[in-house]
Amino acid sequence: MPDDRIRRIRPEDVEAAVGLAYDLAEYERAPGECHLTPAQLHEALFGEAPKLFGHVAEVDGEIVGFAVWFLNFSTWRGVHGIYLEDLYVRSSHRGSGLGKALLAALAAECVANGYARLEWSVLDWNPATEFYKALGAVPMDEWTVNRLTDEPLKALAAQA
Repeated sequence: MPDDRIRRIRPEDVEAAVGLAYDLAEYERAPGECHLTPAQLHEALFGEAPKLFGHVAEVDGEIVGFAVWFLNFSTWRGVHGIYLEDLYVRSSHRGSGLGKALLAALAAECVANGYARLEWSVLDWNPATEFYKALGAVPMDEWTVNRLTDEPLKALAAQA
């Protein structure tokens, strides 16, 4: 049975979601890295051709958690999957089942749409790794995440 505290994000949730993104950046020890604005998130979620999706956890009328995701594609499986960009639940609501309920909602999206995978990255020091393992998530230790941003990204683009 779906958890009634979890639902798709709505335009009126954007401000709260941005606040949660900043809380997450603080939690992940990178507060200066988050530059998200409500206008950016609103456009990404609700613009003409949205490519970002989200769910929120709401308790007593307050947004206390969120999951922001987008579709990826597996050439090996031949179908889409979900990549979970961010999952965050305020510390005051951790242990209440909201994190699991957000992940369950994304798993349900996968199953309902024929998506083969639900994937995400987690910092090695994050205690949530044990929670994820308990759900059956398998760490992809043999894979290293690579990222190009800022000047290296621009430098490579200039070679196109």
